[in-house]
Amino acid sequence: MDRYLVVGAGVSGIAACKLLNEKGFDFILYDGNAGLNVKELKRKNTFLADRQVVCGKFPEELCEETDICVLSPGVPVELPFVELLRDKGVVISGEIELAYSMGKGRVCAITGTNGKTTTTALVGEIVSMAFSDTRVVGNIGIPYTSVAGTTTDESVIVAEISSFQLETISTFKPHISAILNITPDHLDRHHTMESYIAAKERITENQDVSDYCVLNYDDEVLREFGKTLKCDVIWFSSSVKLEDGVYYDNGALWQAKNGESDKLIDTKELNILGVHNYENACAAVAICSALGISPDIIRKGLREFKAVAHRIEFICEKKGVKFYDDSKGTNPDAAIKAVLAMEGPTLLIGGGYDKDASYDEWVDAFFGRVKKLILIGATADKIEECARNKGFTDIIRADGLKEAVDAAYELAEEGDSVLLSPACASWDMFKNYEERGRLFAKYSREL
Repeated sequence: MDRYLVVGAGVSGIAACKLLNEKGFDFILYDGNAGLNVKELKRKNTFLADRQVVCGKFPEELCEETDICVLSPGVPVELPFVELLRDKGVVISGEIELAYSMGKGRVCAITGTNGKTTTTALVGEIVSMAFSDTRVVGNIGIPYTSVAGTTTDESVIVAEISSFQLETISTFKPHISAILNITPDHLDRHHTMESYIAAKERITENQDVSDYCVLNYDDEVLREFGKTLKCDVIWFSSSVKLEDGVYYDNGALWQAKNGESDKLIDTKELNILGVHNYENACAAVAICSALGISPDIIRKGLREFKAVAHRIEFICEKKGVKFYDDSKGTNPDAAIKAVLAMEGPTLLIGGGYDKDASYDEWVDAFFGRVKKLILIGATADKIEECARNKGFTDIIRADGLKEAVDAAYELAEEGDSVLLSPACASWDMFKNYEERGRLFAKYSREL
């Protein structure tokens, strides 16, 4: 029986350990944090009580005790100890691969730079109306491994998959895959755009003629990529009236086949804002249609869906000023979409952890829309320099998020919006983007 080494004692790693424990496999848990409280970890996760937990510097002898290494998504595949394991003949795997190999059911896997969480949540809502055993998992916050052990042939798994997770797949084969878009992100991890694109495209690598891939026709990289696939390709677009596929046009979503288009729903019936979200809805329609779900159920799901937390989420209104949380806008492209979705003058709070991104196009979207830019975090200097070089000078600095919210409210007038859309990750000041969003909401409501 294979012996496993699970790397990372976070949510993903613990879920992987629990699955291996339930399936009767031998495993060791390793985490690079020398200060990890192993006693408390075992108290919270009783299935670890008799298991070996190693922390701190990686001991080379673990290589001899391991057949398969399961990396948590946050662990880069090029770390020296991972290279050492690989050189010793250990199979390098990941949480998604582990869950897929031990689970059952049909898998719908959704990736892309932006829109993954909204699209996954929307697909999950529609699918759950059509199939009684629906599991919404992955990067959306619920590890795939936490549900894989209880799936059956009747299960439908809707999974948000990141580029980090796709680096470590080998047999993962979704029945329906989707790549929503590809724009620069995570270059601190992938180093080049080519490597990032290659990681995203791996979602299709095991698919065959019995499967489907949903692709964005408006993305030039994906339009070319679609020509290379064995599986059926379903296109969606927010700018082109497709002959075949799903598209947004003139305030409605349409489905087309052989040049004949049927209107599915008017966008005024939806509870989500912005063309980018209509694009996400088009992708969701394509995925659900490929699953054989009827247009009536798809329409019902679209009408009932509410915006995902931290993605242009309306928080409150104070004296005619509206507050929106887009903490999940962790790269410039996502943040551009949030700026474009706002109605009226916007006071924008931005800045955070630096992922080696360029902010030029984000700043270009400010003119005529952003009334004031309020900067926080590690990238504040870089963003301010970029903005001033482009002639945008309505900039102030804040020492933290609360000060930024207070300043925005003080400067705002009735009819304005205050938008947190940082264009950066949160790790310089917060545990994650969720914490950043929750605090923004708290500070806004307390005004």
